[in-house]
Amino acid sequence: MVTCSSFHKPLALTMGCPVGIGPELVLKLFSQGAPDIVVVGDPAVLARCATRLDGRWTIVPWLPGQEIIPGTLPVYCPEGGALAHEGEWGKPTSQTGKAMGRYIEEGVALSQAGVCSGMVTCPITKTALNAGGYHFPGHTEMLAHLCSTSEYGMMMAGASLKVTLVTIHTPLAAVADQLSSESVFAMIRRTYNALHVDFGLESPRVAVAGLNPHAGEDGMFGDEEIRIIAPAIHRAQTEGMDIDGPFPPDTVFNKAVNGEFDAVVCMYHDQGLIPFKLLHFSDGVNVTFGLPIVRTSVDHGTAYDIAGRGVADPASLIAACEMARQIVANRQGRRL
Repeated sequence: MVTCSSFHKPLALTMGCPVGIGPELVLKLFSQGAPDIVVVGDPAVLARCATRLDGRWTIVPWLPGQEIIPGTLPVYCPEGGALAHEGEWGKPTSQTGKAMGRYIEEGVALSQAGVCSGMVTCPITKTALNAGGYHFPGHTEMLAHLCSTSEYGMMMAGASLKVTLVTIHTPLAAVADQLSSESVFAMIRRTYNALHVDFGLESPRVAVAGLNPHAGEDGMFGDEEIRIIAPAIHRAQTEGMDIDGPFPPDTVFNKAVNGEFDAVVCMYHDQGLIPFKLLHFSDGVNVTFGLPIVRTSVDHGTAYDIAGRGVADPASLIAACEMARQIVANRQGRRL
């Protein structure tokens, strides 16, 4: 029998919303082989989903510290993580919100305790998460709270483009007021450090996008570039980081995709995610950096409109697992 320690500690994979596409993605991942992964979720939901798919899975209960039996799908169902009754695909409730919250809590706990090497998350819905008693705007903020850190960020990572965000789930009308030289500098530094430590780049090159059209055109279309963004870039440069900008947002992503930069620091959510998802809609990965644990995720939502139909694409989850393994290896290499 092969144990987890035979290769490395397993990754904890949270099942996400029980009535979304998460259960289907988990099954499709395991159909391609996932010997180093344990699922944090509800085995009954997975078994129900399996009846709709053309495949065979041996779903077995798992507890922290137990061996992983080759060829099985091990599931750890924490207290509060099982549904009292079958839900309806695509119809989240407060109960499914509570369950997905418990999966996240236990995934973090397993990683913090060293039982698992890190965690990968399937998609959740923020409305149901809040209805379940978890009052966070999303995965990222909840993970930061559970890890007791304010030094975190969200990176969307793909083979062609990586982007980070100074503001995340912020209404567009409030973005300018929430920007400061300190917040821009902090995200530049965290992005640079993540590229160096988690992605193994010795000398990362980071571009910074402006906020306004044409990066403000010397103040004609807004002065945030002059007042806020440029001073943060200058500070990073004086500290030895290879940083450039602020670039017009309509050209900076082309520069990054063509190899001039390893990542782009963006000022707000859609500024970074629209070009990213244009290139990496199926295989992009959401990485939370700055945490004491490794966490990656799919870059898409619960897709309630197709939940339970057997047509969900597991490419992003497969990529998230591969990236988590890469980051774990890079972090371990830095500690050696």
